[in-house]
Amino acid sequence: MAAYKDPENTLIIETSKGNVVIELRPDLAPKHVERIKTLAREGFYDGIVFHRVIDGFMAQTGCPQGRGIGGSKLPNLPAEFNAEPHVRGVCSMARSSNPNSANSQFFICFDDATFLDRQYTAWGKVVEGMENVDKLARGEPPRAPDKMLTVRVAADVA
Repeated sequence: MAAYKDPENTLIIETSKGNVVIELRPDLAPKHVERIKTLAREGFYDGIVFHRVIDGFMAQTGCPQGRGIGGSKLPNLPAEFNAEPHVRGVCSMARSSNPNSANSQFFICFDDATFLDRQYTAWGKVVEGMENVDKLARGEPPRAPDKMLTVRVAADVA
């Protein structure tokens, strides 16, 4: 296990294509980071598919139904829009047209998506394993979607 700068704010996602390590940014979006960690610790994300993977844009996951329509049993979050640019590796919350509707779904940017800046809550960035995100099956939804096998906070991993 690698030594992480801040294990309490590091997320390890074991995907069907390999591990992805995300540095969480509570300085940008404290409520969203807390939600991601809560759901990870409950095992909510384990086995959930990447249901929307658009080449050159982003990979979205976090819907328990695997169709982009659901969330956790927890209430939706108020927006925490920030100045973090949506560029390659940035992790941000998915939401409906209501800015305060983020719940459990999130996406990882493949490339520059700065048109999303200050409209979606960025909460982290991939620091290892972006090549594994690049390997995810494409589609809306993909014919054979890849999954998050496990999602853990690094501080909880022995």
